[in-house]
Amino acid sequence: MHELGIVMHIAETVIEVMKEEELTEVKKIVLQVGELSSVIPRYLEECYPAAVDGTILETTELEIEILPGNGRCKKCGEVYNLIKQKRICPGCGAEHFELLSGTEFNLKEILAQ
Repeated sequence: MHELGIVMHIAETVIEVMKEEELTEVKKIVLQVGELSSVIPRYLEECYPAAVDGTILETTELEIEILPGNGRCKKCGEVYNLIKQKRICPGCGAEHFELLSGTEFNLKEILAQ
């Protein structure tokens, strides 16, 4: 489970930003996780309390936004969700697509008090 290391790195990054911006408290951290990324949102949520235990972020809320795994059909151009459609274009039935989104992992926001 690499999510613990990821969340610990996020916590370190946020603490660094807090120092740079002279923030004393952060209310919420917002992450964006793509459906097709190798990161499992539920594991991030489970690891978060351990990663921030004993730090200035201990009372900070973690919010995770899931970004859809979308592709564009190379045959007909339709944009569709690759997971929901099992990678098969709902328009023409083709299985060849251009990946548009879903592999991202972003620290979107740090919301201070």
